Amino acid sequence: MDFWRENSIFEASTTARESGQPWTFYEGPPTANGMPGTHHIEARVFKDVFPRYQTMKGKYVTRKAGWDCHGLPVEIAVEKELGFSGKGDIEKFGIAAFNDKCRDSVTRHVDAFTTMTNRMGFWVDFDQAYWTMAPEYVESVWWSLKEIWKKGLLVQDHRVAPYCPRCGTGLSDHELAQGYETVTDPSVYARFPVTSGELADLGAALLVWTTTPWTLVSNTAIAVNPEVDYVVAEVTVEDVREVLVVAEPLISALSGEVKILKVMRGKDLERITYKRPLDLIEIPDSHFVVLASYVTTEDGTGLVHQSPAFGADDLAVCRSYGLPVVNPIAPNGTFLSDVPLVGGLFFKDADKVLVKELKSRGVLYKHQPYEHPYPHCWRCHTALIYYAQPSWYIRTTSIKDALIRENNQTDWHPETIKTGRYGDWLNNNIDWALSRNRYWGTPLPIWRCEDKHEVCVDSLAELGALAGQELSNLDPHRPFVDDIHFPCPTCSKEMERVPEVIDCWYDSGAMPFAQWGYPHKPGSVEKFKTSYPADFICEAIDQTRGWFYTLMTIGTLVFDKSSYKSVLCLGHILDKDGRKMSKHVGNVLEPIALMDQHGADAVRWYMLAAGSPWSARRVGHDAISDVVRKTLLTYWNTISFHTLYAQSSNFDISQIPAVKDRSMMDHWILSELNTLIEEVDTAYADFDSQAAGKSLARFIDDLSNWYVRRSRRRFWDGDVAALGTLHECLATLTQLLSPMVPFITEHVWQEVVRVADTSAAHSVHLTDFPVADKTLINLELNTQVAMTRRVVELGRAARAESAIKIRQPLQRALISATGWAKLPIDMKEQIADELNVLDLADIADADGDLVNISVKANFKSLGAKFGKEVQEISKAIAATDATALVKTLRTSGSTKVANWEIDLDDLVITEVPKSGWMVASHEGESVALDLALSQSLIDAGNVREVIRYIQERRKGDGFDISDRIKVRWSADSAIVAAITAAASHISDEVLALEFTFDDSLQAGDNELQINAALEKA
Repeated sequence: MDFWRENSIFEASTTARESGQPWTFYEGPPTANGMPGTHHIEARVFKDVFPRYQTMKGKYVTRKAGWDCHGLPVEIAVEKELGFSGKGDIEKFGIAAFNDKCRDSVTRHVDAFTTMTNRMGFWVDFDQAYWTMAPEYVESVWWSLKEIWKKGLLVQDHRVAPYCPRCGTGLSDHELAQGYETVTDPSVYARFPVTSGELADLGAALLVWTTTPWTLVSNTAIAVNPEVDYVVAEVTVEDVREVLVVAEPLISALSGEVKILKVMRGKDLERITYKRPLDLIEIPDSHFVVLASYVTTEDGTGLVHQSPAFGADDLAVCRSYGLPVVNPIAPNGTFLSDVPLVGGLFFKDADKVLVKELKSRGVLYKHQPYEHPYPHCWRCHTALIYYAQPSWYIRTTSIKDALIRENNQTDWHPETIKTGRYGDWLNNNIDWALSRNRYWGTPLPIWRCEDKHEVCVDSLAELGALAGQELSNLDPHRPFVDDIHFPCPTCSKEMERVPEVIDCWYDSGAMPFAQWGYPHKPGSVEKFKTSYPADFICEAIDQTRGWFYTLMTIGTLVFDKSSYKSVLCLGHILDKDGRKMSKHVGNVLEPIALMDQHGADAVRWYMLAAGSPWSARRVGHDAISDVVRKTLLTYWNTISFHTLYAQSSNFDISQIPAVKDRSMMDHWILSELNTLIEEVDTAYADFDSQAAGKSLARFIDDLSNWYVRRSRRRFWDGDVAALGTLHECLATLTQLLSPMVPFITEHVWQEVVRVADTSAAHSVHLTDFPVADKTLINLELNTQVAMTRRVVELGRAARAESAIKIRQPLQRALISATGWAKLPIDMKEQIADELNVLDLADIADADGDLVNISVKANFKSLGAKFGKEVQEISKAIAATDATALVKTLRTSGSTKVANWEIDLDDLVITEVPKSGWMVASHEGESVALDLALSQSLIDAGNVREVIRYIQERRKGDGFDISDRIKVRWSADSAIVAAITAAASHISDEVLALEFTFDDSLQAGDNELQINAALEKA
């Protein structure tokens, strides 16, 4: 970080590309009134990696930070700090003083966010950060609202909308979607006795089901579906008879003996009157059956009680019948004090009292608990109430087709979000409840006179012109804008601002233009045009109904174009056991501590590569340590290996031979390297960090565990081609890794790449993204080496099963693998060396001699191909010589059994090794090891044990890798002759100039009693 800061590397990386094609990224602004968490690391890692990549591709990528300042989250936090319990306390304290506290709150933890952001290597410009509370930002939001208002899409209406009684304000539909909690409510079936017509003569009652007993206080009507059949049923339970009306498909709601007396169409029930079960408040000219097509027969009774003050559908239906709207609940969520029985009770707390009252009045048919999701305030977690009140709405339903059009043109990751979660949201879009009856937010810029004339202003300059004042320095927040009045342009009566502020989600959704102060601030129009729409945005998946929605909606409303082209949805962060992180549970991992323990790059790599970006990821210390060990530590160890041997050999990159003059292993790893460049380039371009990480991890394994492993002697000998090839691979690999793990790659670039190549870029983050040299890609060679490695793994598995150490040579191994015959001799030699066997041959010539083979039909595979014939094929396979059948399939790939063409996948093959052999098989490839040991093989194994022992002693005694030594040794008398015979070979391997038997040495504490004294020659 010091190197980047002192050398302005971030700034240099952008200014160097100023002439390049712009690539825009929008930072979803966090609210800094709380400390950052691990989930902030996740989002910031993904926001960082792709802009870094695009910068390396030559794009000009500006990264402007931002801070979300307004809204309920901030207000509630400040209320808690001040010990307030609601809006009354705020107004006593003073709106100006309260808003000052809010302003202080949102700047309190900016330093903590900045520290975390820098610590994790997220490059973003804090010096030019936008603040949604800044006057120029607020004025830009005003401008956009006026554009919407001029189109007739910003209107005030009296509707039922979700409302938080604790916060005293309505919420939008996208806020509602973020606050559902699972609750258990009383579910009641209540009788509503019919008071008119034939049903009254029968003594019938309408049976109504509700999970909100508190709404029965204001029951105004009962709705039925006009096209559904309803039964009038005589119900008898324990000799008690009554007549009830329910929808025919829901007759199962009735208990006891049921006799249908009559079937009526829903439309024939219209205007039948009834007696409500609770008569606690006056509701005139009401209480009859109404028709509503929204009534379903999925659950309940098919009769829905109507309480128009608390349901949007109820309100619409009751309005159509001219019914009154009576609301017995105060804005704080409690029943009005003059309501009998429940006056002063919070609406949800009244349920218990009312159920008891229903029972005492004999109108409760049945009562049972009902578990279901119920909306709660997304910030204070108070149960919401659907509440009829005047509010300002943006008519988003009028642009539904445009939103769907823009969504169809958007590149979603994952793709399923487009037509699934987000597409469904748009298809069921309702108007945006914009206004909030709160204090700390962007004031709604609408002034109104008593004659309801309206003026919407787009700036302080326009407001000042209307008021005849200089207002350029006015704070555009409450209460200051509330004090500005002016004559109505239409009637000259005084205009004053409507009291509401707007949804804070509108603020964040306006950032594409408001971050520049568009269109008022000089230069903002040009900046906006070059940065709109964004090429990329990224947040957690819950923002499909939050920021993603508001960005697209505002962009479409104002500019008829969505604010972004591509969007990456991230999965949620869970603890190691799959639980949501919570301070209450005590499973929260603090971001700085997490990075201090594992390193920022380790945390970044885990977030980016350990799983699909859009899947929930479990974050724990063990999981992070595991990915570090498997990949990053291997990368680092390979760097260390190269550095060690490059220094000891005085490696000079100018001496690296041309590729055509290098070995087969060099050609292979360079082929894999250039294949890797293409794969990683594609993955980054597709926002698929998991695929990039998988390819990078595979190559690191290839490089370390095969190229370096198989070329160790070349490195020991200072082979400049091997050192040069490894250097080229590591330099390019470091560039490819740099967007994901910027710290370690910068260190490697400075300490390894620039040391060897003084012409290299000043920083890895100032380099261009590597370009694959297609002429170096040899797919056949890649395939052959991959098969070589698979065969070696099978051989190692067979050795492990046999319990014979790898240092003990075996006489032969027999191989079965497609392409074995064409495998180059040097690769076969590598297999023999890795498995420590003297001879290799094709297993096809000896299958029956090595294992007892049995086969049976793979019904899943054969059934998919041949359907009902599978039983006959199974019999034919059972009647065939298993050994011959398997040998044929492994040789030719397919064959006929009776009249059916089958392949290896159509068989379940069981191979039991015969005595003296060990066989390992996987996906059609097999390795068989001959376990018979001759004396010469045993002697060779003992020699290898001696070499291993001395090499470990060299390391333990602190000798340098190039030091020559003198060795005095002793061993079990039974193996002295074999060691003496191999003295020259052992000396070469351990760099011994003298290798002398000394029987005066005490016997070693090991199986072969080996002991040795080493000294520098």
